[in-house]
Amino acid sequence: MESIFHEKQEGSLCAQHCLNNLLQGEYFSPVELSSIAHQLDEEERMRMAEGGVTSEDYRTFLQQPSGNMDDSGFFSIQK
Repeated sequence: MESIFHEKQEGSLCAQHCLNNLLQGEYFSPVELSSIAHQLDEEERMRMAEGGVTSEDYRTFLQQPSGNMDDSGFFSIQK
């Protein structure tokens, strides 16, 4: 390895910088991570709907903001 890639931390994009530093290159952008977070949100919505779209849990879930990202650039994956 000729050099070590290091992406300097900017804002709250910890996940992006962590992944790119681990993989040693510019593999993920905020836009790409946002797209992944939206896909996870949709998958979670579909799984929650399996319990019934009229259930209290499903209605509560729909009222909550994404648990996978927020507007500050924070990305998170639960479980």
